[in-house]
Amino acid sequence: MMSSASSSAKPTIATSSAHAVPSYLNADSLGPWGIYLQQIDRVTPYLGSLARWVETLKRPKRALIVDVPIELDNGTIAHYEGYRVQHNTSRGPGKGGVRFHQDVTLSEVMALSAWMSVKNAAVNVPYGGAKGGIRVDPRTLSRAELERLTRRYTSEINIIIGPNKDIPAPDVNTNEQVMAWMMDTYSMNSGSTSTGVVTGKPISLGGSLGRREATGRGVFVVGSEAARNLGLDIAGARVAVQGFGNVGSVAAKLFHEAGAKVVAVQDHRTSLYEPAGFDVPALIEHVANNGTIEGFRAETVSSAQFWEVDCDILIPAALEGQITAENAPRIKARMVIEGANGPTTPEADDILRERNILVAPDVIANAGGVTVSYFEWVQDFSSFFWTEEEINQRLVRIMQEAFRSIWQVAQENKVTLRTAAFIVACSRILQAREVRGLYP
Repeated sequence: MMSSASSSAKPTIATSSAHAVPSYLNADSLGPWGIYLQQIDRVTPYLGSLARWVETLKRPKRALIVDVPIELDNGTIAHYEGYRVQHNTSRGPGKGGVRFHQDVTLSEVMALSAWMSVKNAAVNVPYGGAKGGIRVDPRTLSRAELERLTRRYTSEINIIIGPNKDIPAPDVNTNEQVMAWMMDTYSMNSGSTSTGVVTGKPISLGGSLGRREATGRGVFVVGSEAARNLGLDIAGARVAVQGFGNVGSVAAKLFHEAGAKVVAVQDHRTSLYEPAGFDVPALIEHVANNGTIEGFRAETVSSAQFWEVDCDILIPAALEGQITAENAPRIKARMVIEGANGPTTPEADDILRERNILVAPDVIANAGGVTVSYFEWVQDFSSFFWTEEEINQRLVRIMQEAFRSIWQVAQENKVTLRTAAFIVACSRILQAREVRGLYP
């Protein structure tokens, strides 16, 4: 099913919360999309004359739902539900990851695509926001089945992606290999090699040096800037990391190298606590060998206890909706650096603000990945590639400048960093919408 702003479907119906909710969502349970709408409500009073365009931000430009049938290794046919949502393309082609997860929903993908619009505008890269996903537990599939799933999904969304239309990238449970399959499938369908259709590819296929570590590196850069503004010395600071995948592990490694102590980690299997600080390189090696932090020599704590750990910096780097009104009152960190997308609910945001805990929001804190994806895209178009040192230097400069601008807006308007990031980003998006006008 495809729905778009220009479709002939019936008009959306306004709810009691004054939001127009599309018919394909449950107005009583909007999920992550509802969180995004609340964030837009909070920024609207600061948009001035651009507020007349704010409804643009509350509707995805295009949502594609596809059936993804594949033949399993045992000969049976399995069907999976896939999505690709393009939230806004006023500033450039859509850009956003593809996740494979059993709990993926349309509401989630819509929200993630909208956060990508905000994220890209916040760091001022020339993209709009998009996101994709398949509702599947990839751990249940063989490598061959995963390849067939990826290629079939790519063929199904082929009509709306492209190097100048919408550029997917890795996300939860996807990686360089998945991007290679997507790039090859798109290229075979178009009749020519198109390296720029995805980012996060292997280096041998036009991938960029530094891309794999970019999101975690961005978390570290933003965390360091925020710590400096708070007068917190990174050396000796205690760090807790939820999620020890690509983002969490890289951020932990960089904080460890800067002299911080990583005192708590959590993944999908367990939570560990080590007040003296983990040997992070050894923990990373353990995860590489075992696929989980479970079994590493440290004290095991409950999921609830993880959020109560004495620390200075908390990095949620797993999935959305992790910091809630239930656990926010127990958090003891001085600041939260969001490595995941949407990990903090609006209710938790308010509690953390009341408790004077700084939150560096996802739309700036984890924007390192899309920034280096932009570098990769540019390099693919020019067929000229930069050194890793050049890439990291450019990444640090962009992230620092973006954070400092957002910090200044927050101070001037006496708002949270999240609202400040939305003020900066939404203003840029709506300015582009306004000067482009409506066609036809």
